[in-house]
Amino acid sequence: MKINAKMLVYILTTSMLIFIASVGYITFKSRHIALTEARKVANKNAHEYANLIKAELSADFNITKTLAQAGQAYHNLPWKDWNAIFLQQQLHVINENPHYLAVATSWELNHIDPSWDKPFGRYLNGWVRDQEGNITQLEARLNTDGDDITGNYYAMKSTGKSMIVDPKLYSPTGREEDSYMNTNISVPIKLGNTFIGLAGVDLDLDRFEEIITQIKPFEDSYAFLLANDGTFVAHPNTSLMGKLIREEQPELNKLYQISEQVKKGVSFSFTHENELGQKSFYVFAPIQVEDINTPWSLAIVVPNRIITAEAKSILYKSLLVSFIGLLLLTIVVWLIARNITTPIIKVTEILKSIAKGKIDNSLILNIKSNDEVGEMALALNTSIKGLNQRAEFANKIGSGKIDHELELLSDEDRLGQSLLNMRNSLLKARSEEEKRKEEDKKRRWANEGLAKFAELLRKNNDNIKVLANDIIKNIVHYLDANQGGLFIVNEQESSVVIYDLLAAFAFDREKYIQKQVELGEGLVGTCAAEQSTIYLTEIPEDYIQITSGLGDANPNSLLLVPLKTENDVLGVIEVAAFHPFRKHEIAFAEKVAESIASTLKAVQINTKTSELLEKSQQQAEEMAAQEEEMRQNMEELQATQEESSRKSEEFSAIINSIDQFLLKAEFDLNATLIYANELFLGKFNYSLNEAKGMQAEDFVAQKDMVKFQKILNTVMSGKPHSETTFLKDKKDRELKLITSFTPVYINENIEKILFLAVDINDY
Repeated sequence: MKINAKMLVYILTTSMLIFIASVGYITFKSRHIALTEARKVANKNAHEYANLIKAELSADFNITKTLAQAGQAYHNLPWKDWNAIFLQQQLHVINENPHYLAVATSWELNHIDPSWDKPFGRYLNGWVRDQEGNITQLEARLNTDGDDITGNYYAMKSTGKSMIVDPKLYSPTGREEDSYMNTNISVPIKLGNTFIGLAGVDLDLDRFEEIITQIKPFEDSYAFLLANDGTFVAHPNTSLMGKLIREEQPELNKLYQISEQVKKGVSFSFTHENELGQKSFYVFAPIQVEDINTPWSLAIVVPNRIITAEAKSILYKSLLVSFIGLLLLTIVVWLIARNITTPIIKVTEILKSIAKGKIDNSLILNIKSNDEVGEMALALNTSIKGLNQRAEFANKIGSGKIDHELELLSDEDRLGQSLLNMRNSLLKARSEEEKRKEEDKKRRWANEGLAKFAELLRKNNDNIKVLANDIIKNIVHYLDANQGGLFIVNEQESSVVIYDLLAAFAFDREKYIQKQVELGEGLVGTCAAEQSTIYLTEIPEDYIQITSGLGDANPNSLLLVPLKTENDVLGVIEVAAFHPFRKHEIAFAEKVAESIASTLKAVQINTKTSELLEKSQQQAEEMAAQEEEMRQNMEELQATQEESSRKSEEFSAIINSIDQFLLKAEFDLNATLIYANELFLGKFNYSLNEAKGMQAEDFVAQKDMVKFQKILNTVMSGKPHSETTFLKDKKDRELKLITSFTPVYINENIEKILFLAVDINDY
């Protein structure tokens, strides 16, 4: 074999073996690392968004639970009075929550209707929102012929446990394009261990579709939400909405027992290969709402080709660079071998050594002739030196010193230039890897922080003071700041919007800042008014001073973030530090502020609901006491009226006195008004001329008309009668009065009917 052939075979074979081994190892490691890291990211995203959806459902469950607890006080008032008050509370709930389609309560008839003695039958009362957003009352008697043992109401009646009903598609117009997903959260109303009814809300689940579409940890990845029975609640493919996974994807469901795992409420993941040979990674995170035993699950699907795309890109670039290097090396070796033609033993031995891969300074020839041999020796020596430099350069690169320099032999040094290009490619790859690691570090930092604050908000959402202190303390620590404050809107102020400093951490503002800030006042008020983040690196002198053992100093950075939910600003977070805040820290603070605002909104709603319940209970007790006192007064008054029928002069004096305090009117035996005092005329908005000749029925509200006929018949038979009655004024406005109807006798004959009343509309 000729010398040039030997050089080509030996050098290229060795280079190819090294190339194959290196590329194989890099390919395996990069693919393994990419798969592992991507699955971690997908798993973390699944659990974070599962917690977000859980927080939404928990807020709705807590509101429903509050309604159910409020319903336990129904026996403190007459049913009709209580039902009217409680109906207004339900109206408040549906108005405050635009995503509620209906808010209603169902009551066992045998608990609210003394005449109903059957163990079945229920009364449904509440409010429903139509497609245009209009809210109307919902009222009906159901199951009066027997319980529907297949219905959700009977299931809760039997178990006494709260439940989230498996969602269904519903179309208010009957058209498929108007369909949307909805579900129901129901909580039992109990007295002791006795089931007396339930409180429930119907939820529009379209908001979860918006969350699902935002989940894209990788390109071409997607997420979907499954209910407890395996129904698709949200999916990028909207045609799957409302359908069961075991029917739409039976093989996948059976192979990995998806429906069974979702019902158990466990986390699980797997890699599935479809019929086209494409692999995808699936991860499922459970969504468990308090003590409801029907968990949902959030799934994220990531194609393996996306995960390994970067590793493949690095592989292809490495192959290209290596191939070019090998090609250049082949050309250089061939040129060198071709020019060696003189059969000089020394040169031949050196070339044989080079062909075997031996390259060092001992091979350099000491020939100073100017003939062809000298030129060949000079060329050979130059080649040996160049190869030595490249070998050393390659060794440096192999040992990790990829910033090592290589001096080119000339502008035509293609091998050296190729090696430098390879080094530059490796430098670029390392820079990109470091940049990616830095971005991953920031992303992990933000995700861990969001998870931490989600747990913090979940634990302390029943005490706003404790929650505020925990929030500001953890924000200051997590942002590595020095101090911070949390301002919350003062709901007691009605004329102006005031934000109170509810919690502070390491604060030392002394006289330089107030404890209350109006909307638009200072930086805090400006942040609330503009509903946007304010970040300053040039802070007004003496605005904030940070005090430590080393003295006082002004901070270098100030960050103010509004706590905004929809179009309302519930408060402002203010954080100060000696170092500037980075972009990802500001973005993190804004995301945390959204979660804090949602939690504060839920706490305020719960607090307001509790206050309304407490106030309604207090008013009910006061009204009951006043009603009892009024009944006693009316009984005494009736006794006085009977006595006055025998003593007309005393009767006249009493009537004149009554005119000063009670609504009074007189009707003849045809129920026609013949007289009314000023209090009566003022309350019903009539003049005496207008009222005279009107029938008693003209003053009665429609809903009490039947009851009034019975009262009139009783009085006409000679018996007085008193009770609470709903009447109406000239403008048909409803009036709630305690009324008394008394027959007036003259010579033992009924001559007319006396009407007395007390206004209780304000009680």
